[in-house]
Amino acid sequence: MTVSARGRIRLWAGLVFATACSSGRTSAPSTTPVPAEGSAATEAPAAPTSAGGIPAAYRLEAPEWWAHAIAQGTRTTTGAPGPNYWQQYASYKLEAELNPVLKRLTGRGRVVYYNRSPDSLPVVYVQAYQNLFREEAKRNQQTPKLGGIDFDRVMAEGKILSSVAKPTEPGYTVTGTIMELRLPKALAPHDSLVMEFDWQFRVPSETAPREGQDGEVWFIAYWYPQLAVYDDVNGWQIDQYLGRGEFYMGYADYDVKLTVPTGWLLDATGTLENATQVFTPQTLARLDSARTGTTIVHVVTEKDKADSVATTKGADGKLTWHWTARNVRDFVWGTSPRYLWDAARAVTDSAKGKITSSSLVSAFYRPEAVRSYWDEAARYGRHSVEFFSKKLWPYPYPHMTAVDGPEGCGGMEYPMLTCIGGTYDSLSLYEVVTHEIGHMWFPMMVGSDEKRYGWQDEGFTQYDQSQAMADFFKGFDDEARNRDYYLRGAQAGYEEEMMKPADRYGNDQSYGIAAYWKPATVLVALREALGRETFEKAFREYGRRWLGKHPTPWDFWNTFDNVTGQDLSWFWKEWFFETWKLDLALDTVQIEGDSAAIVMENRGKAIMPVPLAITREGGGVERVMVPVSVWFGGEKRYTLKVAAKPAITKVEIDPEHGYPDSNRGDEIWSRGRAASSVTPTSKR
Repeated sequence: MTVSARGRIRLWAGLVFATACSSGRTSAPSTTPVPAEGSAATEAPAAPTSAGGIPAAYRLEAPEWWAHAIAQGTRTTTGAPGPNYWQQYASYKLEAELNPVLKRLTGRGRVVYYNRSPDSLPVVYVQAYQNLFREEAKRNQQTPKLGGIDFDRVMAEGKILSSVAKPTEPGYTVTGTIMELRLPKALAPHDSLVMEFDWQFRVPSETAPREGQDGEVWFIAYWYPQLAVYDDVNGWQIDQYLGRGEFYMGYADYDVKLTVPTGWLLDATGTLENATQVFTPQTLARLDSARTGTTIVHVVTEKDKADSVATTKGADGKLTWHWTARNVRDFVWGTSPRYLWDAARAVTDSAKGKITSSSLVSAFYRPEAVRSYWDEAARYGRHSVEFFSKKLWPYPYPHMTAVDGPEGCGGMEYPMLTCIGGTYDSLSLYEVVTHEIGHMWFPMMVGSDEKRYGWQDEGFTQYDQSQAMADFFKGFDDEARNRDYYLRGAQAGYEEEMMKPADRYGNDQSYGIAAYWKPATVLVALREALGRETFEKAFREYGRRWLGKHPTPWDFWNTFDNVTGQDLSWFWKEWFFETWKLDLALDTVQIEGDSAAIVMENRGKAIMPVPLAITREGGGVERVMVPVSVWFGGEKRYTLKVAAKPAITKVEIDPEHGYPDSNRGDEIWSRGRAASSVTPTSKR
């Protein structure tokens, strides 16, 4: 997201909330969660359930389009792509020149679109994202209004298309941020289409979301006509770009030439093909040291900029940079005459103590940005790439670069680049760097529809961010912070269901809860219920199955059900489709002969298995997992009987605090006092 969302969400979380809070399963595997790994947990006996297992209120029903995809063989009930899965592809050959005096970009390009679908396509759709900045544009965020993209030439299969052609004739129409191309003849299945475009636009100012320029740095995004996604579940996905909702992009190859003034540094998606033509021998030597060494290398310093020894001279005051990228979902670039450049090698995979793959991690920043710890950004980036490569799967790209950008960038992810604007302390800069780098896995490698299911990339990355922060800042609990933001926001009335398109939320606060904090929090709850090893196995398998593809939420859910061997539809329904509250509580612990009866209650509507820690005299702790099925019949109380000896001194629900329980104070019983009903107001 951008400073108006991701960046500012962090700010208002501590401010707005503080003031506001003053007032499609076809199979049914086991529903019993496994005990947490590494504990001495035992499993409580399951209570009798109603016929049919999971009650209707907690059952997940698949939509019609999902059933159709199953019938067509493009999706499966196991969560893996079906035998008939297909997706479109494209190849872009683009050229662009930036005129910083006029603040104008001019471009031209040839695009080949490969129709791998079984359908004949009489029209194709192209994204014209820059039209968000037209005066008349529909928007749900504040943006500059400096004009949109102007098309000087549009061609398909060698024929000029006109914007004033009749609707029944070949031509094109631009409506908001979507261009419709009516083709001279329909694009047949397994055929290809060649299109050509000439275009230009004014680069928006620093208040633009996710991109722009401030007169010193230029981050150029959404700058070319990009094909919309045509897939097996939506057909054409042509939702308008309104500002808040992010993107759904197809995979493609890129061959790009970018012309900027001599002396400017530039980084972009992909591999620089003409490094020896744009860099001096000194810069090339330092780059080589960064790629092979173990330390942070200052590739371009302030002195290098002053002496003009970072890049070659070019011709007529200009220098052209040639980049290529394969199988990525977008292409972006950042450039400035003021950038310094730090770089280091990140190890992305190894075997038997030997490095088998690595990537160059860079930071491009202005000298004064050291006040926001940008001189540490390359180190932060290296840790993030290496951590996620181990935690998830190896980073596959040739480089990863953090770019000091205009204010409007906030923190925004692109293939191999992130644009970060604003001021930070050391913790918050690491946080935004690791979050944006985490997006290289979701949605860059696993290409979900961010606009309709924001949680499927933002929530996953927020969860991954927490794991990275705990590793880098030993003992820092970002999971607790996410959980606190979610619960405070819900209490303040901002919570809306997660299964809603981003642009349909009432405000950025509600979107922030649904896309970031709630999904990150419920993933932790699911991990607590399943056990870390099982959870992480399923999470990685989902990514492995859908690398370079377009998963839906049902593919994610079905993968978890398949890998765990459990029907978790009750979990998906209550947390993703509803705004139900969780409130598990301990009522009493009574001695009945040789047994102790532990009486627990479910005081909310959400249901979860109940992890118990039973402490006995002598300090021994017994772990018990009460299965979620005890609540399936609508019961609000459940009694667990355990041995009375050694004497019980304390019982606690969810001792790891992994659940988003709305009333944490009623989950502990200790000998001599009953469970408290007072809700703590301070963060854990």
